[in-house]
Amino acid sequence: MKIVLASGNKNKYREMKEAFGPLGVELIYGGDMNAPIEPEETGKDYEENALIKARAWSEALNMPALADDSGLEVFALGGAPGVHSARAAEGSDADRTEWLLSKMEGIGERSARFVSCIAIVFPDRDDPLVYEGICNGTISLKPSGSGGFGYDPIFIPAGYDKTFSELGDQVKTKISHRAMAIKGIAEMLIPVLQYYAVRTMENSRSLQEK
Repeated sequence: MKIVLASGNKNKYREMKEAFGPLGVELIYGGDMNAPIEPEETGKDYEENALIKARAWSEALNMPALADDSGLEVFALGGAPGVHSARAAEGSDADRTEWLLSKMEGIGERSARFVSCIAIVFPDRDDPLVYEGICNGTISLKPSGSGGFGYDPIFIPAGYDKTFSELGDQVKTKISHRAMAIKGIAEMLIPVLQYYAVRTMENSRSLQEK
């Protein structure tokens, strides 16, 4: 089965593509499609935004589409930036990181969590697959490390003393919020793939009998 990633974010694609291979799923990078699809993310939470993106891409391309919506929630800031994480401040990832650190200046309680919600929409099924992954941690006092993207340079996952940027992909792809969401959605996808495999076999048998 081919599933398109409803995003032009190469970093997300890099984190996701290898996870679906063992299932017999080819994840296609949305950035390679000729007509970029950019629906307005008007959802009140990660699930609604993920479904908005997945449905838009699935309808436009008439194929299964996978979308991720994620964010960083800082408890001392009432859960901000949350669903607005990618748009919390103008500019680059570094600009948004500095913006968040400025909001945290003088605050001792630095607990936070990354949340990722993945949705898969199929053009011939009414019931999408949805799974949410969470990674708890804390906000560092300053950026550290050169790897990753987004707020990775200032997020220290629980049980570690280094940021995601310092830990690198080898660790991040095992413990991150997106890794948890990918694992959960992959397990949900197995019976769906079995359903399609059985249906394909039945259709093939029917054609042979005609």
